[in-house]
Amino acid sequence: MPGLLRGVARTAVIAGTASSVSNRVSRRQANRWAQQNQQQAPQQAAPTPDAALTAAPASSGDRLSALRELGELRAQGVLTEAEFAAEKAKILAS
Repeated sequence: MPGLLRGVARTAVIAGTASSVSNRVSRRQANRWAQQNQQQAPQQAAPTPDAALTAAPASSGDRLSALRELGELRAQGVLTEAEFAAEKAKILAS
């Protein structure tokens, strides 16, 4: 019987150690992926609508390009419908 208990105890220790090591490796890998995602996020940031629309376009060609840009920002979800309508009115009024 002592041999059986020793075998069971040894198996429990090995399984516990393996679980601990596996969990530690998983946490480290998750942390590395999170750091990589944080580093890549600023590079992939969408243009801000304020930066794109600060100056009112003067000519009709500029207005058309500004309206296209507004449409793209709305399609990307950067602008809401209300923001799109307000900026569109500003461009058309100038």
